[in-house]
Amino acid sequence: MADIGPDPSMLAMRIAGALAGALVSLAYMMPRSAREAAARAIAGVVSGLVFGGPAGVALAQWMGVSGLLSPSETLLTGSAAASLTVWWVLGALARIAARTGRGRDI
Repeated sequence: MADIGPDPSMLAMRIAGALAGALVSLAYMMPRSAREAAARAIAGVVSGLVFGGPAGVALAQWMGVSGLLSPSETLLTGSAAASLTVWWVLGALARIAARTGRGRDI
């Protein structure tokens, strides 16, 4: 029976990209609480794992470098971009909610 599981090296690239995106985001937009940090980190890593492949392919094609990148580089880039995007969106939504009085913490 054929193994249909993900390639371990590709899974490692997705995880590394998702973590890198979350860490880079942390340097630019600090969370206000530990709960917000945990929620944003989990959402960033999960989105990097789930959307890393499609995001990497879309970014590579949009930038015109799809022929120059290896599959692992594409996954790493896509996972980092997806994680970074979710981190920033959740941070912006938390700040908007705090300003409008709809929530103190994400």
